[in-house]
This record gives sequence, structure tokens and C-alpha cells, in this order.
Amino acid sequence: MFATLSDRLADTFKNLRGKGRLSEADIDATAREIRIALLEADVALPVVKEFVGAIKERARGEEVSQALNPAQQVLKIVNEELVNILGGETRRLRFAKTGPTVIMLAGLQGAGKTTLAAKLARWLKEQDKTPVLVAADLQRPNAVTQLQVNGERVGVPVFAPAPGNGVGDPVAVARESIAHAKQKLYDVVIIDTAGRLGVDAEMMQQAANIRDAVNPDEVLFVVDAMIGQDAVNTALAFEEGVGYDGVVLTKLDGDARGGAALSIASVTGKPVMFASAGEKMTDFDLFHPDRMASRILDLGDMLTLIEQAEKAFDQEQALKAAEKLTGKGGEFTLDDFLAQMQQIRKLGSLSKIMGMLPGMSQFRDQIDNFDEREIDRIQAIIQSMTPKERANPKLIDGSRRARIAKGSGRQVSDVNQLVDRFFEARKMMQQMARGGGMPGMPGMPGMPGVGGPGGGKRAKAKQQAKKGKGKRVSGNPAKAAQQAKAQKEKAASAGSNPFGQPANDVDFEQAAKEFELPQDFSKFLK
Repeated sequence: MFATLSDRLADTFKNLRGKGRLSEADIDATAREIRIALLEADVALPVVKEFVGAIKERARGEEVSQALNPAQQVLKIVNEELVNILGGETRRLRFAKTGPTVIMLAGLQGAGKTTLAAKLARWLKEQDKTPVLVAADLQRPNAVTQLQVNGERVGVPVFAPAPGNGVGDPVAVARESIAHAKQKLYDVVIIDTAGRLGVDAEMMQQAANIRDAVNPDEVLFVVDAMIGQDAVNTALAFEEGVGYDGVVLTKLDGDARGGAALSIASVTGKPVMFASAGEKMTDFDLFHPDRMASRILDLGDMLTLIEQAEKAFDQEQALKAAEKLTGKGGEFTLDDFLAQMQQIRKLGSLSKIMGMLPGMSQFRDQIDNFDEREIDRIQAIIQSMTPKERANPKLIDGSRRARIAKGSGRQVSDVNQLVDRFFEARKMMQQMARGGGMPGMPGMPGMPGVGGPGGGKRAKAKQQAKKGKGKRVSGNPAKAAQQAKAQKEKAASAGSNPFGQPANDVDFEQAAKEFELPQDFSKFLK
């Protein structure tokens, strides 16, 4: 949603890099670019004026003028001001001290209240609560049925005494739901109310009557983040007609410009409490202003990614995989590889996961075009292998690859690519698990250099040769062998070295062999 705004801001900060000091012209130009970026993102004009004014004032202050890197200081200021207009701090639900906590949802029709009610119920279940959904939207066709279906999907009971479709009293249903929750020992009641296509007096009065009947602990205004400036006008109308404690933004995964999300908290003074960014019931979480600001500025959202990983990953399984990579728990197999891929899939869309990493805006086109079915294809290929082949991929020869390709409905080249990628990935993960450097990087201890096969041997030989007295080893193989023999004779005559270690600990014959000398040079080693 914030792609355009993020790109414009990134270009703005790129122009500041490399400047040792910012002039008034630089600050004015930066403020102008930020103003244009916000207006193009459909942010409310009063919010834009306040935001840009605060940035210009702080940019002219000492924190920037005396900074070693003014561009980074301006980025820090913009980040902090973004957090402020998004609400400042994370606002969490207030739960009742006695009796069930009552949460009432209000908003226009089409904002996604019914689906969001089920998402909220599922999220509360994860917080060890026992919620119940209340079907008080008796106006919209099949609203009651939709809530019942969603409740079944998330495993939460639904209180729906009235059939809906224009039949029933929503105020009476809401009032009866409190007694029902107390009887069944539910500790959270989520009331789904009716909306309209536009703000009208009848809808406002019905919502106000339900509020007065149940005295909710939290009234949440649900707003579609894609409707732009009208979201702010609707939020102000609901605040005046019904009143609410917090805002829930839906459809944050849409392609709209996202100005509502940046405007609504600042204009209404009410915090954004939750955000929904997808169609799945899991696409829902607390709204963190600091994390959203980081995403907008392409600084990533690693905290959310870590939290999602902690929920989705099986720690015991991950520990076993780590032991295999270090060589303590056997060989890391294709079964383990597939299990890791399935664990990653539990995090949700891979495109969203990659979008949480810092600096990924430059790869936005590749991320947007990423095929989420790639894991399905990998799974099909691996599951077309026999248990022995999965345990030892080196067994997979040409005929086996043809059979696997046929069984998985893929091409032989796909099987070849998967097997090659597995060996490369395993090698890299093993090296990282053992604390080594990245494969293929020059200068990393114990790793092959960029010179191709044998680079690691040559590097090792050079290190061992340097253990003498800092003398360089000749590039001539015959002369190098003579130098090694001379050093060996000198070390033998010297006895032990000053550090108390036997001088003959170094195997100079082996060191010479590391130079991969031809066999006919063996006479020089005697």
C-alpha cells in the first residue's frame, strides 16, 4: 500500500547522501519532496502541513547541523515524526476486571467488520482468551451466516438468536449476548454491528443504542484503508455520532495510496489499534506505529518477522535441523530441507516476509512477481523420491531424475536444479552453523577462494608456510620444495621453539603436497 510513498521518500534521502553539511536550500528541497510524497499518498492536508513543519524545524536545529552524517539525522527525524502521526505508541486492548470484556465493532458496510470480528476472535484465542462472536448485524443479507461460517473457521462459537436479513432486534441480541457469555463463561464478547453504504442517522442511532445497551469496554471503528480521504471524514462522523476508543485498519494489502492510515490517528486523536493485511484469518495483528514507520522508510520490520517466526516455528524440529548441520545429529537430508520450507510457509506469504526485510524496496518488482507456488513444486519433486533418495541425494543419477520428474509432473531440469540448489544450500548452512565464513568469499578462514577448486588448499599451504619466519614461499614448485626441506632441517637442529612447542609439529611434507606438485617432484622431498 505504501509503495509509492516509500519510493518517493527513498529518492529524497538518496539526494542527501554524501553531503557533509545541509544548507537551507537542501532542507527546503527535502521538505518540498516530502510534502509532495505525502500529498500524492492522499494524506490529509492538515497532517501534511504539521508533519513537514516539524521536520523543517528540527532539521534546522543542532541535532542536524552538528551531526557527522546529516542525511542519517534527517532520516531519523522523519522516522520519529512518522511514528508520531501514526499514534506514537502501541495501544493494547483494555480488559474488564470482572465479567466478560465487551468489544463492539462499528463502521461502514464493506469495511470488513464481519471478517475482522473472526480475525480478532482468533487473535484473542492465541492470547488465552475464550471469546464469543455476536451476530448483531441483522440488516445486511447473509451477514449472520457469514459470521457463523467465519466463526467455524477459527473455532469460536457464535451467538445468533435472530435469523437476520432484516428480521430481528439487534439491540436485544446484543443485550442477550452478555447474559449468554456469563452463563457459558466466555470472557470476551465481540459484537458485529450493521453498517451502511454511507453515514446516515438510522445507522448512527442503532449503533448508539447497542453501545448504551451493553456498555462496551472497547468500541472499535473499522475502516477500509483503501477509501482515502473519505476514511477521515467517516471517522470524524462516527466519533461525533457514536464515539469510539480505537481504529482498526483493514485491507492494508491493497494497492491504494494509504493516506488514511497516516491521517486518521492524527486527525481524530484516536489510536490505530489493529491492522488487517490480507484475506486469511491469520492476516491480523496489533498495529505498531514504530514498525509501520520503519516499513514506509524501507528500514524493514524485523521485530514482527521474529514474532511471527516464534509462533510458526517448531523449536524442537529447528534444534534437530541445527544439530544435523553441525554434524552432531546425522546428515541434513532432503526431508529436513522440505520440513524447513514448510516451516517458512507457516509464516504466510513469502512476498510479505521478504517485504519485512530492510532495503527490499529496490526488489519490489521481483517480490511482486514472486510465484508463491514454488514451494508446492519443490514439495512435489521431493515427495516423488524414495526414502533412500531423500536421505542420500547423491544416489540420484540420470535415470532416477527422469523417474522423479515424471512422478512430480516436472521437467528433468527442475529436478537437476533442485538437487544442485540443495547441495549448495546445505554447504552454506553447514559452514554458517559451524561459525565459518560465507562460501566462495576470499579471505574467509577455511573456505575456498574465488580462484575455483583448490583455492582452499593453496590458502592453507600459504598459511602453513608463513608459520616459519615470515619468509615468502617461491612460486616455483621445485624451489618451494627445497625451501620446505631447508626449513625442516633448520627446525630439527633448533630443537624446540621459544613457545615450548616441538618444532617438528608442522608437517612440511604435507604442506608441500598442498601445492599439488606433479608426482615426478617427489624426489625433491627426500
